[in-house]
Amino acid sequence: METTVDGLVIGSLYALVALGPCLVYGLLRVLDIANAAALTLGGYLVLVLAERADSPLLGVLAGLAAGAVLGWVVQRWIYRPILDRGPIVTLVTGIGLYIVATELFRLVFGPSQRSAHVELPLPDLDLGGVRLEGIDVVVLSVTVSVIGATWYVLTRTRSGVLWQAVAQDRNVAGAVGINGPRVIAAVFAVGYLLSALAGALLSVKYDAVYPTLGDIPAYKMLAIIILGGLGSPVGTIVAALLIGLVESWVVASFGFALPRDAIAFVALIVMLLIRPQGLIPSRVVKA
Repeated sequence: METTVDGLVIGSLYALVALGPCLVYGLLRVLDIANAAALTLGGYLVLVLAERADSPLLGVLAGLAAGAVLGWVVQRWIYRPILDRGPIVTLVTGIGLYIVATELFRLVFGPSQRSAHVELPLPDLDLGGVRLEGIDVVVLSVTVSVIGATWYVLTRTRSGVLWQAVAQDRNVAGAVGINGPRVIAAVFAVGYLLSALAGALLSVKYDAVYPTLGDIPAYKMLAIIILGGLGSPVGTIVAALLIGLVESWVVASFGFALPRDAIAFVALIVMLLIRPQGLIPSRVVKA
């Protein structure tokens, strides 16, 4: 049971990281690797403000704000000028941007791993003999809240309708008066905000921040988005939780005979062989 809980916690962090790029892909058919830089940024801001202001909560809020600003800047000044040059150009640009961000983190914060030393004033929970740490409760609660809010926005609000319209055809959406660039900017800002939130939670849970913190989440994010069904928010969330659970079960059963970080790609290969459209294909069809 503890293995299952651990898998759900890890899967929840994966879901927070992958949800934003999934929404971006639904709009632009762009796989945004640079999103992982916001994860590292969120982790470092929690560390810095926990050390200097003794306020990890302020660090989380600063990380959310910085992540949203970074997302807006990236889409406005990096991606927007090259959107018409094809998916390969944007993919390579995103990878290059992430590498640049990683080196900047290394220069500013140093190359070594640093500890956040954040202690949450939350008691551990004992659920039928299963011990749930305070940070795990926070991760699960935040993820459930984010999933609920995403579902509500996409299915019950005008913003969700605008996302659907721009995802189907940006030109037609613009012709009927929808401000496509504004919708895209909002989705990037929210996506990077969620990644920064995941980075903050990750740094607190594992008490570690380092310049390459986003490396593994970056490539697992790609596997999860493809597994779930490209551009499908529901599929991405389901795939993230499944990957987290499978990783925990495999490690608990077989140790490290199969590297934990390779499991996502083994699952991806199997899925592409038996169901190449993904678990839950997106219902948005680009015209």
